[in-house]
Amino acid sequence: MDPEGKRPRMVRRKVASAGGETAENGYLDGQLLIAMPVMGDPRFERSVIYLCAHSAEGAMGIIVNRPAGSIDFPGLLVQLDIIKKADQIKLPENAETMKVLKGGPVETGRGFVLHSSDFFIKDATLRIDDGICLTATVDILKAIARGAGPKHAILALGYAGWAAGQLETEIQDNGWLHCDADPDLIFGDDVEEKYLRALRKIGIDPGMLSNEAGHA
Repeated sequence: MDPEGKRPRMVRRKVASAGGETAENGYLDGQLLIAMPVMGDPRFERSVIYLCAHSAEGAMGIIVNRPAGSIDFPGLLVQLDIIKKADQIKLPENAETMKVLKGGPVETGRGFVLHSSDFFIKDATLRIDDGICLTATVDILKAIARGAGPKHAILALGYAGWAAGQLETEIQDNGWLHCDADPDLIFGDDVEEKYLRALRKIGIDPGMLSNEAGHA
């Protein structure tokens, strides 16, 4: 979805894991990536990323803790001609309070909705695990606007992508930690606190991390 109404391509990509706890297939899709404090790329500094797809061909994920700034969900619905400006006050609470995030540096003009699995559109929704799905068509925005969408959802503009072998290398170079997904972290309102919460979830004090972590 984007202001021009183009339908984004939802290509499921995968990459092999670089060690640690992984899914049964050896990949990290459905897990959270947590940027190490020494992350040198400002685009991903202090980021928490939900990894949507992961295989030997590459990876794709959504940053879940970076607000999109002045863009709000009701305003975006108006921009996309889903509702009229006068109808913003009639939106259901889920739509009024839905978070709009910077999902990553790739295709920043397109929207990707991470949501709970109580909503599904055939041939459009990617079921990532039992509780989390990804939908990138305007139909889910229309459903949310009329109160028929998922119970939990965030809208991300853009995504993070890795070429084959790139994510493994970054993990081996101590760029990322990873852990099991936590719906609270993904959909929680406290966007600014998600990074510290993610580190605490895996028992890590950020002040004790260094670029030698992971080489024990």
